[in-house]
This record gives sequence, C-alpha cells and structure tokens, in this order.
Amino acid sequence: MSPWKPLNRLPSPIELVRQFTPNWFTVNMGTGITFLLLAQFPARIAGLHALAYGLFIADAAIFALFTGLFAARWLFFTQDAMPLLRHPVQSMFLGAIPMALIPLVNGLVLFHPGQPAAAELATHLWWIDAALSLLTGWLVPWYQFTAQDHSLERMTGVWLLPVVPAEVAASSAGYLAQHLPTAQAQALIVSGYALWGMSVPIALGILTVLYLRLALHKLPPKELGVSTWLSLGPIGTGAFALLTLGAAAPQAFAGTVMAPVAALAGPLGVIGALILWGLGLWWLVTAIALTAIQVRRGLPFNLGWWGFTFPVGVYTAASLTLGLRTGMAFFTAFAAALIVALVATWAVVAVRSAHGLWHGHLVQAPCLNCKPELPAKTA
Repeated sequence: MSPWKPLNRLPSPIELVRQFTPNWFTVNMGTGITFLLLAQFPARIAGLHALAYGLFIADAAIFALFTGLFAARWLFFTQDAMPLLRHPVQSMFLGAIPMALIPLVNGLVLFHPGQPAAAELATHLWWIDAALSLLTGWLVPWYQFTAQDHSLERMTGVWLLPVVPAEVAASSAGYLAQHLPTAQAQALIVSGYALWGMSVPIALGILTVLYLRLALHKLPPKELGVSTWLSLGPIGTGAFALLTLGAAAPQAFAGTVMAPVAALAGPLGVIGALILWGLGLWWLVTAIALTAIQVRRGLPFNLGWWGFTFPVGVYTAASLTLGLRTGMAFFTAFAAALIVALVATWAVVAVRSAHGLWHGHLVQAPCLNCKPELPAKTA
C-alpha cells in the first residue's frame, strides 16, 4: 500500500464520514482568526493582504467540506452520531461550529468593503450563527447537567466551548453594525449585548471553577494539555466585543432615546476591555508556564493544538483594537508580536493537521466507544 494513499490509516474511506467530529471545525476557527489579523497587520507588507484573502477563500472551502461531512454523518450514520451528545468532551466541540463561521462572516465585509451584497450575505449568516450559538449554549449544558458524566478532577477548559460562541457572535455584531443601515445596525447591537450577557458571565464563572480544579488536581492529562489556552478565548472575545459594540452604538442610535446610553458605550467599552485584557494577560503567562511543563512531559499532537490559535487570536484582536482606541503604541506593538507568533503556530498546526486528515489517523470519534447506560433495574 502506498504511504501517500489518502485515508490509509482508516479501515474504509467511509469511516471519514462515520467518525467525523466537530472538533475539526477548530481548523476553521484558527485559520479564520489568522487571516483576519493578517489583513489588519499594523505594518504594511507587500502581498500580506493577498495572502490573507487566499486564506479566507481556503477557509470558506474547508468550512463547506467539513459542514458536508458532519451533516452526512448525521444523515447516514445517525445511530453512530447520537452518542456525541452524551460524550463529556466531544459534545463541547459543537460550539466550534458557530465560532468557525464568524471569521467568514467578518471576512465578507473586510475583504469586500462598500459592497451591499457582501454586507447583506454577512448579515444573514450572522443571524444563522447567532441561532446556532444559542442552540449550543443551551443544548450542550443541558446534556452536561442531565446525561453526561463529569467530575471536578476531569474538568478542563473545554467546558468553555459551548458558551463562548454567543460572545463571538456579539463581537461580530459590533463589527458588522458599522457597515449596515441604521435599523439593521440597531438590531445587531442590541442582540450583541444580549449575547454578550449570555456568555461572558458564565464563562468567567467556569474560569473560576477551572482555577479551583487546577489548584486541587493540578494539570490536566497531557492529551488535553493545550486546553489551558482556551481560557484566553472568552476573555479576549469579551473584550473585543465591548470594543466593537461600543464603537458602533453611538452612530447607530444617534437621535434616538438610546443616544445618551449609546454615547457611554464607547468609553465604557474601552474600560471594560482594559480590565479583561489584564485578566487575559494573567492567563496568557499562566498558559505559557503550564504548557512548558506539559512539553517536558511529552505533549502529543492532536486537534487540541488548534487551541494555540483562536484563543490567542481573539486576545490579539482585542489588543490591536485597544491600540487603535487608546492611541497607545504598546498595545499595537504587543498585538503585532502576537500575530507573528500566531502565524508561525498556525503554519505548524495546519501542516500537521492536514497530514493527519490525509492519512486518517486524526479521524477518530471517541464517542463511538461509549456504551449506552442501561436502565436501572427495579426491585
């Protein structure tokens, strides 16, 4: 058998569909935040914008492929897909699907400015994404509370994944609103703040419990060693959302009864973002230190390595925007350094993930090994 034959590590090519899991959408999350930041890199570099646009097109194609594979799994292997909802880890990655869509939504406006068709398509996709965010934000915790087996010792940052999509959508709402007519902008901004409220406070509560878990039970297993980086996700996105919503609100609500409140959204957003940025810096340094320990223990490669990209990316986006809003060069320089590190990390993880997908050894559905619980016998 040729070592270059695709999916040679799988018993059959159809296993790509049967074992396709939602954590593959983290590829889109990491690639998406990378092309968004490359397109907004503080320094002008020839060809950088074209590279970012190329990644945007590639990411859209990959998202379409993954959506087709995941839909096919539910359509043709429904009985094998249902255990996903009860799996205490894989079910959390359902939140990766709406988070993977948002960079494409923002990219439509970023790469096609001033084009009404692009803004209209982005708006329609945003509402779909908001609905998916709410679905995962309620559905996965419901299974977590009623059907899944969890313990404090086995908790990781993966718990954040179902609740964070709402604030990711909120950050996009503020960004899109600046390119939309007044009525549409107002609807997105109000929805964005509501989505922020349904995500950030819950995520901060989870981070509090995660701190307790690390103190009591120390580091997670090395297979989940990168999960510590997920803590940066809700912090960075929460800060970025406050900045984008705060920037869009004054113009959208000018001349309305909400104008006085909207006028405060900008400065309060900067203050709130600065506070969250400081919290994120603490988690960034902590994640670096804990990962150094995991590397010495032998950190195995898996799709969890995409946790090095999107969480860092949204924190970088918040830093870059703070530089613009405060006029402080430190934030811009800090963001530029993180973008360089992010691109290097993305390149390594993308190549290794592509290798694992081509050969099939990264295509695994742990939920297929879960045995359904038998009903308790009555006396």
